[in-house]
Amino acid sequence: MAAAGPQLLLVRHGIAEERSDDRPDRERALTQAGRQRTAAVLERAVAIGLQVERLVASPLLRARQTAEIAVAKGLANGLELATALQPEADPLPLLALWLAASAAPTPLQDPSLQAPPLRLALVGHEPDLGQLASQLVGAPPGSITLRKAGLALLELPGPATVAAQDRAAAGYWQLRLLLTPRALLA
Repeated sequence: MAAAGPQLLLVRHGIAEERSDDRPDRERALTQAGRQRTAAVLERAVAIGLQVERLVASPLLRARQTAEIAVAKGLANGLELATALQPEADPLPLLALWLAASAAPTPLQDPSLQAPPLRLALVGHEPDLGQLASQLVGAPPGSITLRKAGLALLELPGPATVAAQDRAAAGYWQLRLLLTPRALLA
């Protein structure tokens, strides 16, 4: 069995206010029902061991609120915002930077110790997260979609044998979990 590698947890924002001509899209907030469902989903994600070392979110209000709930529920210790996770942006450079950093050994690292895989969470939007997941596993565009407050866990198996930029490209990743809120809360 191949050694576990870095893992990527994709989290779609929760149920948000409807689009309106009176409010810019980036200011759409989670609804009360969206906050409650998202909190329950992320609490369950923590209960099944999906905590992450780093959480990066889209700066749009609904994604930022989802990320804040994730931190409050213990999924991560803090959050960062990245424009690379806005709708129609390109998150691959962000992923490549994280992979390069996670592959760099530290002076105190003991190669004989097998640490748990590093896990990054990206909180964003559809269809962008689904397209990213489809691309990373080498599936046709649109093959993977995430429901509101849904999760996908991808893994880059084995030790780093491919350059970081190439590891962020198509076909190297494996889809480990694709969970709807209903499945997590059942």
